[in-house]
Amino acid sequence: MVDRIRGRMREGATAERAADEGGAAASPSADPKQATWDRVQLARNLRRPRILELVGAMADDFVELHGDRLFGDDEAVVTGLARIGDRRVVVIGQQKGADTEENIRRNFGMPHPEGYRKAMRVMELAERFGLPVVTFVDVPGAHPGPESEERGIAEAIARSIALMSRLRTPIVAVITGEGGSGGALAIAVGDVVVALENAVYSVISPEGCAAILWRTADEAATAAVAMRMTAPEQQALGVVDIVIPEPGAGAHTDPVETARRIRQVVLDQLDALLEIPLDVLVEARYRRFRNLGAYREVEAPPPPILERPGLADRLRNLLDPGRWSGIPNIPAGRRDELPARDEV
Repeated sequence: MVDRIRGRMREGATAERAADEGGAAASPSADPKQATWDRVQLARNLRRPRILELVGAMADDFVELHGDRLFGDDEAVVTGLARIGDRRVVVIGQQKGADTEENIRRNFGMPHPEGYRKAMRVMELAERFGLPVVTFVDVPGAHPGPESEERGIAEAIARSIALMSRLRTPIVAVITGEGGSGGALAIAVGDVVVALENAVYSVISPEGCAAILWRTADEAATAAVAMRMTAPEQQALGVVDIVIPEPGAGAHTDPVETARRIRQVVLDQLDALLEIPLDVLVEARYRRFRNLGAYREVEAPPPPILERPGLADRLRNLLDPGRWSGIPNIPAGRRDELPARDEV
């Protein structure tokens, strides 16, 4: 049942994209490395619309919720209640700044542990009141500083992933810009994963991958190609379900139209997901992420065991009279006498 509904959703998204002539087409380039790197730069564009801008254009009403009730309010994560058309939903996402001052205040969109704990608090609220969850992913990675480690960033990310895998309400994840590492996956465990055309999604940043494999960040473009991190490639891998075309030269050129396209896709997916029983939905979501990157280990045949004779066998061989029967007799006399002259 789940596969049938997902098939209808993918077919609808493909038809919508084919009929849409205003989408942002990738610039033709003979160099795939340059084309991929151009998409990475578009995903990082400073004018790219963030969650507050997108929700402001998508939702008819929005009330932001603050604080994790444990430590503080992380402004890198935005959570709240929204009404999109006739749907009441919970929205969660990372928020970058538009200028230096706001970026510092929002920690350049990299959440601390309290940001993810705030998101989890709102997820549990959504489950309690039967509200679908819509997440907006745009983060280079979780904050890696010592204060985050002291407050348990790894535990917060792991617990958020575990909570989303069993949350009894529909979840739609939208990757709007960068989707980097566990900081992105912490709020991207959804029944349907949607990505804007120029968004990227990867387990590590291209610079980080290049620094590990090539010992220099100068190979970031090469790493981006190797990781297949663009939205169309992620869709081909089965990580992303739907790719939404961007208007003009990218989402930053028309945020309102971008929000309209996201709104339509999100509403369509929620309508389809609400047809699925919750038990089936949660099990399918869990299986979906368990099967990503699945592989099979093939055991090599064990090496042959060399059988060595025991002590009794070795003694028996030494004492066996027949052992010496085949050895020719050695003539008596000295073997080192020099030959006579006539013999030479």
